[in-house]
Amino acid sequence: MSPVIPLSPIRPVSIGGVVLPNPVFLAPMSGITDAPFRRLAARLGAGLVVSEMTASAALVAKRPDAQLRAEGQGLRVHAVQLAGCEPRWMGEAVRLAEAAGAHAIDINMGCPARQVTGGQSGSALMRDLDHAVSLIDATVNAASVPVTLKMRLGWDDRTRNAPELARRAQGAGVALITVHGRTRCQFYQGRADWEAVRKVKHSVSIPVIVNGDVSTGTGARAALAASGADGVMVGRAARGRPWLPGQIARFLLHGRPEHPPALTTQLSIVEELYEEMLAHHGREIGRRHARKHLGWALDAAAEAAGCAATLLKAYRERVLTCDEPAAVRRHLAHAYAAFFDSQREAA
Repeated sequence: MSPVIPLSPIRPVSIGGVVLPNPVFLAPMSGITDAPFRRLAARLGAGLVVSEMTASAALVAKRPDAQLRAEGQGLRVHAVQLAGCEPRWMGEAVRLAEAAGAHAIDINMGCPARQVTGGQSGSALMRDLDHAVSLIDATVNAASVPVTLKMRLGWDDRTRNAPELARRAQGAGVALITVHGRTRCQFYQGRADWEAVRKVKHSVSIPVIVNGDVSTGTGARAALAASGADGVMVGRAARGRPWLPGQIARFLLHGRPEHPPALTTQLSIVEELYEEMLAHHGREIGRRHARKHLGWALDAAAEAAGCAATLLKAYRERVLTCDEPAAVRRHLAHAYAAFFDSQREAA
């Protein structure tokens, strides 16, 4: 049995009047956190899951891809993340997202991608806080549900203005703030500066969530201790591991580390995700969209089993170069059986 690690008690986190099950959130990730992945992560214990970034103008234009990103049927709390640079489109997109069932709206001011910042959205807004606040005002004024905000520490190390933006966002009516512990110019290089998030926490009275490099229960505990935040957000570490936010939440609650799920359970999870993605996106798009998730799932399973890299490589090639769903399912089953045999031989 794993040792119990004494922990400070974690506090419930609320968004507006909604009390969340736990303070471990799944980050919004473009091309990753579609509705099937979010539903699975929520069922496996994530306290909140947030949609992929959805462009407000595209949602207002009723583009099918934008509508699909904002879909969240079956979620207890459906949070839609919106991005944009025009107050009018942010307000209109809020109304459409609410009409489609959103229980919360998250504003993206943290995405570092050039195609986003080049359009003066995402983390580019941290270079012009007056404009950023005009977008927050438009979003909050249009919403009848809670509005949250995701940001970075600032554009670069010379302009770490997250505390100022947080104060102004709270004044505009934002209910919760998530801070990724890097600047935009860092992208994902180096280590997230969890301690810098403490300045944001001290600047507001609303909940603050720390994001960046949270991949284990002990890492989450360290991030909370360093930042003073109310919760953590798990991003890239959850790729191929939709159970991870739930495991971290249980660790923070009980102090007992968990092993990854059994390989049979992992296979059931990836099979379910594959079927859901085919249904959600349609067969053609769904096959392409699911491919990266299958690769990440195979990586996670091979790591859990302690498999040789050559074995993983062989099965990745078989699964990821196959287009026919029935054959994909067959190759997946063979891969997990081989991983199980390898694990048993090593025991």
